[in-house]
Amino acid sequence: MALPDSFKAFVVSETPNGDFQRSIVDRQLNTLPDHDVLIEVHYSSLNYKDALSGHGNKGVTRHYPHTPGIDAAGVVAESQVAHLKSGDSVLVTGFDLGMNTSGGLGQYIRVPAQWVIPLPPGLSLKESMIYGTAGFTAAMCIHRLINHGVTPDQGEILVTGATGGVGSLAIALLSGLGYKPVAVSGKADAIPFLESLGAVSVLARDEAEAQAEKPILKARWAGVVDTVGGKILSKAIKMTRYGGAVTCCGLVASPNLSLTVFPFILRSVALYGIDSAECGRELRQVLWEKLAGDWRPAGLAGLSREIDLNDVDNYMARLLKGANQGRTVVKMIAG
Repeated sequence: MALPDSFKAFVVSETPNGDFQRSIVDRQLNTLPDHDVLIEVHYSSLNYKDALSGHGNKGVTRHYPHTPGIDAAGVVAESQVAHLKSGDSVLVTGFDLGMNTSGGLGQYIRVPAQWVIPLPPGLSLKESMIYGTAGFTAAMCIHRLINHGVTPDQGEILVTGATGGVGSLAIALLSGLGYKPVAVSGKADAIPFLESLGAVSVLARDEAEAQAEKPILKARWAGVVDTVGGKILSKAIKMTRYGGAVTCCGLVASPNLSLTVFPFILRSVALYGIDSAECGRELRQVLWEKLAGDWRPAGLAGLSREIDLNDVDNYMARLLKGANQGRTVVKMIAG
């Protein structure tokens, strides 16, 4: 594959007075880090963490200028390892991509070989980014519930932050697997969208937070996929059925959790933390194969919108305001 000297990238820079500016620039290939595999990025996606990095959150990205993008799918351009060859279709999600390593919002990335997953049969590059980190995180949550022993006949599964990337994909995946997902959303106009994904009902955010201060509440949920934290997670744990499981993967509402031990010692509720960034390679491959195969939801394409680099700044701002619905895929090459 003939390589260009430069490539387009979305770059965030810090000004001397501490402000952050975002622009599309031409970067030189030789400015990428020295790793095993050079990938021409065909598609990326936007995640909450990308928006944080894009607006100068030093908890995500320590040093600027920087190219965000924790997801990338494309074709191997150069490889220093035998199992990945030029022309192979691959994807990268998580690890340090887009955080402190130049990310998928550039037309090229160079990453360690252990970060790279061959594109599973049956999945296109674009479809892999409709999933992206959000879909993979949702799959990790569901995998944990299944391994815990939560089955569809045990009752409803609460999904919080339901219009976001993780939440919307969790609903679609759960519904496709025969579960009964109940969505939590603060957006009344999103109810038709959530029902189209397979939500059996929708709770308003206020209802999901009400009486959250009580030590334990009437049991309802067989399991929970929580993406928001705070009062909603606290109440969800207190309403989980005996022996049920709660997965926690986000903090959009709050990193705080106010609880007593009662749900754990009276109902044997399990709380599982989900970190997709450092998930091991073996489980990554298993879950990506499931997402390409048996777990693939109907209407996957309808979960996303496609934008290009020129739209990224606007959609990052929308993400931070909670104004996006579903997934946002970024097309990185012309044609």
